[in-house]
Amino acid sequence: MSRNPDSAARQPSYPVVVTLAAGAIFLSILDATVANLAVTDLHRSFPGTLVTDLTWVISLYGIVFAAFLAPAGRLADVLGRRRLYIAGMGLFTLASLLCALAPALPALLAARGLQALGAAAMIPASLAVLLADVAPQRRGAAIGLWSAAASAAAAAGPSLGGILIDVAGWRAVFLVNLPLGLALLAGIRAVRAPAHSGQKLPDLLGTLLLTAGTGLLVLGVAQGRQWHWDDPRVLGSLTAGLVLSAGALLRASRHPRPALQTRLWRSRPFALANLVSLFFGAALYAWLLVGALFLVDVWHYSWISAGLSMTPGALLSAGVAALVGRSLSRSRPHLVVSCGALTLVTAGLWLGLTLSSQPALWSMWIPVGLLAGAGIGAVSTGVSSVAALSVEPADFAGATGLNLAVRQIGGALGIAALAAILPVAPSSAPGPYRHVVFFTCAAAAIAGLLGLGFARRRGHPAPHTVRTAAPALAAGTAVIATEGARDTKGSR
Repeated sequence: MSRNPDSAARQPSYPVVVTLAAGAIFLSILDATVANLAVTDLHRSFPGTLVTDLTWVISLYGIVFAAFLAPAGRLADVLGRRRLYIAGMGLFTLASLLCALAPALPALLAARGLQALGAAAMIPASLAVLLADVAPQRRGAAIGLWSAAASAAAAAGPSLGGILIDVAGWRAVFLVNLPLGLALLAGIRAVRAPAHSGQKLPDLLGTLLLTAGTGLLVLGVAQGRQWHWDDPRVLGSLTAGLVLSAGALLRASRHPRPALQTRLWRSRPFALANLVSLFFGAALYAWLLVGALFLVDVWHYSWISAGLSMTPGALLSAGVAALVGRSLSRSRPHLVVSCGALTLVTAGLWLGLTLSSQPALWSMWIPVGLLAGAGIGAVSTGVSSVAALSVEPADFAGATGLNLAVRQIGGALGIAALAAILPVAPSSAPGPYRHVVFFTCAAAAIAGLLGLGFARRRGHPAPHTVRTAAPALAAGTAVIATEGARDTKGSR
């Protein structure tokens, strides 16, 4: 019998593990938003390029990131956390250098896609490092720090990017990754490579089908408004994405080494958690994006000011996720999800009914953002705990990648709904933005109602793993959700 790949690794010091994991998630989330303000400066470097083409520097990262999350999680189960961490961080760092040196837009886009691929690998690897290499009694505090690092990256991305672009140009937003990436690669030596698990690599063809299918679906939904929904490119992307995804699922159900563990969906709680994540992702991503657009188009905030105005809610969301995750063994996931969704719906109704063209930052916007942040953190924790408790430890990374990929797809659908509701030209009238907010209320309400199905039947004891796995997934999904605001500039 092969040894558990994680059991052979010597446990490194607590500060080293937290730094490695927090550094990986920080870089992954930072680069989702740090380039949002670079379009104007990019146009100066590439004056013959259309602005719509330049926005792909922003959107391509999110598309590739979503496409590779599920395969990356599966690879982590087979290759081990350390190998995937090194591969992801090494690729991310190298791609960052290539981005900074890119002589033309095609080279920049190719490097940006590689960067997103590395980031997708770093997410499940960093979660696995925390779970495997931190003592059980300290995991809650470690996950709190990991979550805080991700939230800080999401909040600091636009502002840091704006400062770097003003001082040194757009290439600086990618060069800043190099010293951090190299330092983290040097530090990962403290995590000893685990014994080989004995598993072979997942089905290559199935992995390609899954990656291409997910990427094409997200591409078609994300570009539907700009290309128009009846455009052959949109219809072709959506059709091909559905066909390839269906092929990947069919192949995974029959292959001995599937690219996607479809057997996880045989667990009713895990399947329900994925469904909740789909609707919650649609509500969350639309909420984050409509907020930024409203602040810029209606209240005429700068993009940096808009990002700062949304920071308190994002930070509270991460704090609530970590807090609820620690105490979830004494809570009921269905109540956490339904109450969190109700809180988000309440915040949405407050915002939708009070939106006006007159700025009300402190009297309305900040309180609504804090209320929504609390709800987002609670829903993320409840859904993620159910997903964690429904799989064996050996499937943790794969389940994490799959759950986050479903949330990314839901987010793409939410952004597509926003694009369909808002007028093509930026509008200073609050009415269209109000309709988007009500859409987020409906999606969040559906997620909350579905979450009621998480209630355990009488006589079914709570699994013992809740205090170790649940906080990790909770923090991870909470901060990945903040990445949904990445297209605030490129989407309009």
